[in-house]
Amino acid sequence: MKFVPQSIAGVILIKPMVHGDGRGYFIETFRRDLFDKAVGYTVNFIQDSESKSAKGVLRGLHYQLPPYSQNKLVRVIEGSVLDIAVDIRKSSSTFGQHVAAELTENNKHQLFIPQGFAHGFVVLSDTATLAYKVDNYYAQDHDRGIAFDDEQLAIDWRLPKDELQLTDKDKNHPNLSDASDYFE
Repeated sequence: MKFVPQSIAGVILIKPMVHGDGRGYFIETFRRDLFDKAVGYTVNFIQDSESKSAKGVLRGLHYQLPPYSQNKLVRVIEGSVLDIAVDIRKSSSTFGQHVAAELTENNKHQLFIPQGFAHGFVVLSDTATLAYKVDNYYAQDHDRGIAFDDEQLAIDWRLPKDELQLTDKDKNHPNLSDASDYFE
């Protein structure tokens, strides 16, 4: 596995070794010893989840407040997504900046999003199936979000706004400057 630090400290793109031949392929998608060394601390993932979405579905930008904040490891099993991590740590020199990574079934890349970041993605292919690991359970009372179209964030979602499909909840998140709950 190759661990590639991104432009914001803590966010890491993971490029697994793909061993393929005429029969198919084999990859290690997670290996604790290498992962912990690359991240610099131990992440105790406790839940694996999967979602499938159609083209244009945008989920995010979501985060959970402490003590239920989450580290996430995201990968695409089928299709293609643009995955986004937004730094919402008030004390960070990169507060309000984001990392964007295209995760596809072909490149097999994964994105590690640490606590202190809002996370979202948009489906670029006809459909996409995502798998992700988290180190804390969902806690509805600690669930928060930031507007996907906040001009301050300047995220290029790569699809026209009228092609995006969002839940009412995701359409109504506050802008970063109006959100009251961040990380220190």
